[in-house]
Amino acid sequence: MCGRYATTRSAADLSALFEALDDTAEPLAADYNVAPTDAVPIVRLSRRAAEAAAPAGEGADAGQPPARRVLGLARWGLVPPWATDPRIGARMINARAESVATSRAFAPSFARRRCLVPADGWYEWVRPPGARRGAAQAYFMTPADGRQLAFAGIWSVWSRPEPMITSSVITTAALGPLAKVHDRMPLLLPEDRWSEWLDPEVDGTALLTPPDDDYLGGIEIRPVGPAVGNVRNNGVELVRRVPLVGEQGEVGGPGQASLF
Repeated sequence: MCGRYATTRSAADLSALFEALDDTAEPLAADYNVAPTDAVPIVRLSRRAAEAAAPAGEGADAGQPPARRVLGLARWGLVPPWATDPRIGARMINARAESVATSRAFAPSFARRRCLVPADGWYEWVRPPGARRGAAQAYFMTPADGRQLAFAGIWSVWSRPEPMITSSVITTAALGPLAKVHDRMPLLLPEDRWSEWLDPEVDGTALLTPPDDDYLGGIEIRPVGPAVGNVRNNGVELVRRVPLVGEQGEVGGPGQASLF
């Protein structure tokens, strides 16, 4: 998976979609060009949020309320608690499904601090055979029906000098037509997996499998313009389909038949 994606829904919309308490503290701006180290929305479980939302008078005698889903912000690029410099997070935006359970940096978060990363879709670049350096075609992978995606994620807290929540997206081997764009893709979680993924009492290794072919078949592979290559660009135009005509009159890169 490349290091760019889009997340454009408001905090109110995401809170409703994920049945989560809104703890973002500031309005979420639509971001069509999320890049490493950006602040991104995540959904995680929080016992503190559950306690704050508990009816007055519920104390220790009533038992602790169960953890609640909370929508908050995290810096994209996990910084392990033992790191001495937060800049390490820029190299840790993704965690491989094959090693996340054993990695020194990721395993503690995978075991106890899993999260959902809301997304509209993600970007990859393909360089047509024989094309000049830099002449890569950008693609936006997004649900054809416009539904919300949830990437499997993990989070951690780095506490120097002040607590900062950071996160990573888990990636897996790409399947089907998506493998023609890139050999990796984010691990996508259908809604029926959300609760188990967030629950630290559930063994996460059993959930490190991509969704079925029907789900993946609903992902559109959309050619988009080159403006997304510049992290300073933002706006709905970045995700608009561009018609590219190859030698065979098919959609594809310049001088090339369609990959799809």
